[in-house]
Amino acid sequence: MMSREPASVVEAFLQMSERVPDKLCLRFQGKAMSYAELRRSAEAFAAGLCSWGLRRGERVALWMENSPDFLAAYLSIHLVGGAVVPINTQYRQWELHHILSDAAVRLCFVDEPLRPELAHLERKLPGLELVVETGAPLKRFLIEGQPYRGRLPESEDLALIAYTSGTTGRSKGAMLLHRNLLANIRAISAAWRWTADDHLLLTLPLFHMHGLLVGANGTFVSGGSIELHRDFSVVNVYDALLAGSVTMFFGVPTMYTRLLAEAGRRHEKPPPLRLYVSGSAPLSAQTFVEFEQAFGQHILERYGLTETGMNTTNPYDGDRRPGTVGVPFPGQEARVVHPHTREPLPPDTDGEIEVRGPHVFKGYWNQPEATAECFTADGWFRTGDLGHVSDDGYFTITGRAKELIISGGYNVYPREVEEVLQGCPGVAEVAVVGLPHPELGEQVAAAIVRSDLALTAEEVIAFCRNQLASYKKPRHVVFVDALPRNAMGKIQKYVLSKQLGETLR
Repeated sequence: MMSREPASVVEAFLQMSERVPDKLCLRFQGKAMSYAELRRSAEAFAAGLCSWGLRRGERVALWMENSPDFLAAYLSIHLVGGAVVPINTQYRQWELHHILSDAAVRLCFVDEPLRPELAHLERKLPGLELVVETGAPLKRFLIEGQPYRGRLPESEDLALIAYTSGTTGRSKGAMLLHRNLLANIRAISAAWRWTADDHLLLTLPLFHMHGLLVGANGTFVSGGSIELHRDFSVVNVYDALLAGSVTMFFGVPTMYTRLLAEAGRRHEKPPPLRLYVSGSAPLSAQTFVEFEQAFGQHILERYGLTETGMNTTNPYDGDRRPGTVGVPFPGQEARVVHPHTREPLPPDTDGEIEVRGPHVFKGYWNQPEATAECFTADGWFRTGDLGHVSDDGYFTITGRAKELIISGGYNVYPREVEEVLQGCPGVAEVAVVGLPHPELGEQVAAAIVRSDLALTAEEVIAFCRNQLASYKKPRHVVFVDALPRNAMGKIQKYVLSKQLGETLR
């Protein structure tokens, strides 16, 4: 039996599989897997990786939808000392080529339906030596029931290269060490009271930090279990909530708005869960209130980044304040500083948020200059997020530093304008960006998805008249069918800016 303090999540998983081998770990599409069964699957992957010739520290990509194979592959790569490169399944050739070449990936596991997309790229990726697709090729790759050569990773070893979502431009690879992953999930587990009795309904994609590094890692470390769905289907999720066996649900704001709509179509209300968590994009105060009215529960909103994992959380016990992202997790720090002087700012003063702690990444893969620019001399990470902190420690995110609009010398925070416009009758969704203006430097523009097709731009601007300073009001309102979003529901502002610029040209 292992007894030492685990240096990695995978080591914690092995210890859990020895303590409770027969305990439910995972249920997927009606099939249950115990901790021992998932371990055997991971070891079959690991034996295949060793037989193929993967060396410690080398990168293996996972371009797969949610499945037990994804989790077994993830664990196996760490079992043999490799580093995981998860890839968004919505990405196509341009993004794939960038990530696979930048990370120097030698081997990629891929879902069978996605395989043709990679076939077009392989001749442009000489470093990609093997692509293993699910189905028969994967079965041939696995070596079951045989020992594998490998040494468990140490805390300072590279665990994962997570590529930023690219909402503001080309993605960068954030290097997360095993100690980063373990420290963050321990802080999360303590703050959210995560135990072996928890059964998590997980529909978030495993290629994303919230799904993999929070949902899966938290389960492996706590000894709990996962009800894993391939993807988010509001009907299936609502049915799972009604079944009453899950204790936690993690989602993004779009999922919560769809659950509210589904609740309006159903006669039954799900029994209370121990915890609903939202993140990856701002949760509007309106959605928070409407969910409490419909489900009788307060969503816990948190704040995280690809580079850091989770930074702050509304409290498990205590006041969950709509529009805020709470306080730092245990053992972690956060502060608000002046964007130029870097001096800490007093409460309720907008500035840039910085974070520090054992959860913060090592740096950007092959980008020493970008790494140096994002850290202070005393170890604070410059998040690029704007916000403020209340006098009792609650943080509020107001936007991205790169998205700040400076119009006629005045600062305009898009989030503030969006919150006002969200209250306009007939507005379903809204995003605000800055566009070039010859006199003002930038002008405020709003893209709106209407719930009432009779709504006019004039009515939207008039709605703002008594609620916003004149320089904050949108000079242009464009109605769109949908806002451009990434796989996690985060609005891609740089894509929207380009679209609006072309529309208004």
